Amino acid sequence: MAYKNNRVKSTNDLELKDRLVAINRVTKVTKGGRTFTFAAIVVVGNEDGIVGWGLGKANEVTAAIAKGVEAAKKNLIRVPVHKGTIPHEQEAKFGGSRVILKPASHGTGVKAGGAMRAVLESVGITDVLAKSKGSSNPHNLVKATIEALGEMRSPLQVAQNRGISLEKVYNG
Repeated sequence: MAYKNNRVKSTNDLELKDRLVAINRVTKVTKGGRTFTFAAIVVVGNEDGIVGWGLGKANEVTAAIAKGVEAAKKNLIRVPVHKGTIPHEQEAKFGGSRVILKPASHGTGVKAGGAMRAVLESVGITDVLAKSKGSSNPHNLVKATIEALGEMRSPLQVAQNRGISLEKVYNG
């Protein structure tokens, strides 16, 4: 995971909004009958470059969502958002899911499928082209999308890493 350096430490001062991505009902058959539990995958973000995801499991949907939100607040990352889009093209894989993200001009909107859309909108990206290939499992799609976003580098970071001016990054 390349996004370890983009971790967000404190969550006290952040206004995080949560989004439910998927709910899964799990049935366990025992001698006494069927037991239903729920697993909820939740994405939280402040719509200004910070996002995280969490999985909550409980006997009721509301409790599962609450647990998912708490888990999501524990693994937040910072993403460079450049004029409402991403700074550069990025691909990532997680399990059987592959995601491709491309920057888009202003007014394009978020062209992405369900699980990816929730993550991208929670980050605060308003214009992006995204494609998911392979598995459409929401768990793996969310993880792959967050991994792709975690690998994003702003032009300022690139300039500092290479030891060159910001203008040289843009002009090549």
